[in-house]
Amino acid sequence: MADVGILALQGDVREHAAAVERAGGTATRVRRLSELAAVDALIIPGGESTTIDKLLRAFGLFEPLRERIHAGMPVMGSCAGMIMLATDIIGAIEGQRSLGAIPMTVRRNAFGRQVDSAETELVWEPDGTALHATFIRAPWVESWDPTVRVLATTEGPDGARHPVAVRHGNAIATSFHPEIAHRGAVPDGRVHRLLLDLI
Repeated sequence: MADVGILALQGDVREHAAAVERAGGTATRVRRLSELAAVDALIIPGGESTTIDKLLRAFGLFEPLRERIHAGMPVMGSCAGMIMLATDIIGAIEGQRSLGAIPMTVRRNAFGRQVDSAETELVWEPDGTALHATFIRAPWVESWDPTVRVLATTEGPDGARHPVAVRHGNAIATSFHPEIAHRGAVPDGRVHRLLLDLI
C-alpha cells in the first residue's frame, strides 16, 4: 500500500490524512528528514506559503524535499502548497523561496480578501464532470508552460478564467482545498486518487 506523507508543519494535516486513507493509501505525518525519506509521495497542505518556506528550512527539509521532487517523487500541493510548487510567485515577500516543481507563475491571495472563503462548482477537465471546490485566500495560476496540464479553471474577480488545478509530470497543484468536505459530505477524493495513481 502506498505511503503518502503529509507535511505536518501547518495546515489541514488531519483532513489530508483522512482523504489519503479513503483513497486507499496510508498517511504518514512528515516533520523529519527520516520521515520524508520513507514515504512514496508527499502532500503540502494549505497554510501560509511564507511560513511553510521558513519552516522547511528551519527543519532542514527544504533542499531534501526539492531533490526528491525533482528526482520524481509524486507530490501534491493545495492552496499554499500550490505556491510552494511554483517556479515563480507574484506577491512573494522578500527572500521567499519555492520548490520549482511546476513551471508556472502563481499569484498569492489572487481572489482578494473580499472572497477570502468561497465555494464554487468547477469542471474537472480530465473527464468533464463537476467538482465542488472550497477556496480560502487562494492563489491562481497567472501563466504556465505548455507542458503543464490544466485540470480545472475558474473565473477570477478580473473577469478572466485562471487555472486552479494543474499537473506537471509527478506534481499536482490546486488553488482549492480538496481535503475539505462540502456541507458535511465526504470530500470528493479524485485529487488524492490522482496522486496515488502517480505512485
